[in-house]
Parts: sequence; C-alpha cells; structure tokens
Amino acid sequence: MTTHHTPTRTRVVVLGGGYSGTLAANHLRMRADVDITLVNPRPHFVERIRLHQFVAGTYVPTVDYGSLLGDGIRLVVDTAARIDADARRIELASGRTLDYDYVVYAVGSTATLPESVPGAAEFAYSVAELESAQRLRDVLDTLQPDVPPAPPVTVVGGGLTGVETAAELAEQGHRVTLIGGGRVVPTFSGAGRRAVVRTLRRLGVTLLEDDVVTEVRRDSVVFADGAVRPSAVTIWAAGFGVPALAAASELRTDELGRLLTDETLTSVDDERIVAAGDCASPSGAPLRMCCATATQIGPQAADTVLARIAGEVPSRFHFAYGGACISLGRRAGLLQFARRDDSPVNVYVGGRAGARLKEAICKGVVWGLRRAARHPAFAIALRGGPRPEQPAPAGVAP
Repeated sequence: MTTHHTPTRTRVVVLGGGYSGTLAANHLRMRADVDITLVNPRPHFVERIRLHQFVAGTYVPTVDYGSLLGDGIRLVVDTAARIDADARRIELASGRTLDYDYVVYAVGSTATLPESVPGAAEFAYSVAELESAQRLRDVLDTLQPDVPPAPPVTVVGGGLTGVETAAELAEQGHRVTLIGGGRVVPTFSGAGRRAVVRTLRRLGVTLLEDDVVTEVRRDSVVFADGAVRPSAVTIWAAGFGVPALAAASELRTDELGRLLTDETLTSVDDERIVAAGDCASPSGAPLRMCCATATQIGPQAADTVLARIAGEVPSRFHFAYGGACISLGRRAGLLQFARRDDSPVNVYVGGRAGARLKEAICKGVVWGLRRAARHPAFAIALRGGPRPEQPAPAGVAP
C-alpha cells in the first residue's frame, strides 16, 4: 500500500487591511505553500491619505479589495478582539476564531479624542477613519457656507492632517479657523512652513498658531486663557492612537500602545507575531505614522515571516524618508524634501506643481498596491529595492 505525503502548509493571518497589511499579504505570496487570511473590519480598502477630501466632498476614498489582493488571499470582514498566543488563535469580535502559524500585526492607527480635554470626546469630530469622517461629512453637509455669515468651523491640530482638512474645507467655502497648538507643520523647514501659511491665508483660513484648546463645547471652543470662540463644528486632528489589541492580548507595547518589536519587526514576546505599519514599535525607532512608513515596512514584515518559514534568520528592518507631501486644497500643495532620517532640508516644491506631485503620489500608491497584487515581488520596488543592512536608527538597540 502506497501512502501519499501531504505537504505542510503554513497559515498566516494578517490583521489589518490598510497600506501595510495589504502589501504584506500580497508579498507573502512569494511562497506557494502559505495560506493567507486578511482580517479587516471593512469589505473595502480605505485611502486614509484622502479622507480630508472625503469630508469636503471632493473624493470617494474606498477601493474594492478585488483589485488589491492577489489570488488565493482570503478576506475575512471582522475585527480581531484578542490574540491567544499560547493557542495560536485569533479571537474575532463576531465570536469566530482563526488558527494561525504566524500573525502579521498591521492594525494601523486610529483617532484619539483626548479625555484630558473636556467635551472633546463628546462634541469634536475626527477625520482619521472612514466612519468618523462620514459622520463629519454628514454634519458639514447641513451647514450652508454660501449663506452669510458662514457657520464657523474649527480645526484643532497644526500637523499634516489638520492643515489638509482646513485647506480643503476653506476651498469649499467654509469659514475655517485652524488652531495650531504651537506651530503649523512643525516638521517642515522654515521656508516650507512659510509657504504653507501663505497658502492657508490665501484660502481664507484664520490661523491661530500658538493657541491651545482646553475645552470643546457643542457650539464653541475654549482657549487656555479662558477666551471662548464660536464653533459650529469642531474637528480634532491633534494626534493619533492605536487599537488596544496588543495590550488586550497581553503583549508588550510602548507608551503609545504600539506592539513592541525587535529590529526584525518581531514581537519581543512571541516570534510568531510580526508587526508592520503605524502599530509597530521597533525598539523605539522614530517611525512616523504615515503611508510612507507603511509601504516600506509592510513587505519587510512579510519577509520576516517568510524567512522564519524557510528556517532562515530574518533581516533587520530598514527605512528611509525622502520628504513629506501635503495638499492645500485642489489647486495647491507642497512637497517638503528631507534627509533619510526625516529631518527637513530647505528645499520644497509648492503651488500647482506641489498639488500635481501630491496627486501623483496618492494615485501611485494605489497603483503600486494593484501591481503588488499581480506580482508579489513588486513590493520590493515600492520600498526602493533591496538594500544592505543599515545602522540602527537613533534609539534602537543593535
């Protein structure tokens, strides 16, 4: 009697279908003996870098996963509630479970409405996720900016998200005040910052760079000096958080709640859990929460899993930045160039050329995701090709 040996297949569950998780899932197809399951709370991909356009009604940011996931990848529309590392099992919010051999932890980031600011969680809106952006858009649709005096809209946060949202809404006719909380786009060069400020003012945005909001009310905001300013809609864009899945799974995290990993992006608690994207904290490396980071380390997380499956030692992760781009409405933008460590140089492209570059980058990311779905190795091109081992970034243990 002849017995037939069935080759062992490796089960990999990717938690999160954002930029990093989608790239990781597609890159895992480099091996034919891997069963890949992608768990995501929505049945479609969300272009988070365009949510400010969505709230202004200038763009639909959802993309069908059918064009973004390669053949054989199973999509489960659900949310991970807990990782049982001992049993190698994912507990889902629906009550279902998924067994795994490896996990790619790519749950991304989320909005934070600070409890320390009275009224923020109750009355402020966020643009960080599709559902919160939809709620904000619904409220903005009830306003009548063309009927003077236009209802006042307040955006709290001088980072890229806050500036993009303020500019987009101002261009659509809303009366917008941007509260910087210290300084607008503080990561830009002085020249780049000044260019952003000029464009915001040209769009009619009232800019309060140094003011800090200490309370949000239903129809106003309160400043540190006690001053009260009317606000029909208040948008909170001052910082991001991460889902509490790692902590709920009793895995070690950094102070922000990101999964703590070594330089191969592997959890310090379990070598079968590998992190990527905004929710990863590789030994304290200064990773910016952004699409540029996600598209670089998503494929590298997959490479770590593939190396372990092959019985090889995973490589240390590497990353480098070239700059940051920002849209300032539909007719202006700015690309701020930077060194590899993300520190800005005094060079930028602004105006209409900046807007065209920003749009090309946004379209290029989705094009790259589709390309990686058809050709798993294409993820290497997205992160700039294979590179030699890089020295550990500042703050990263060798």
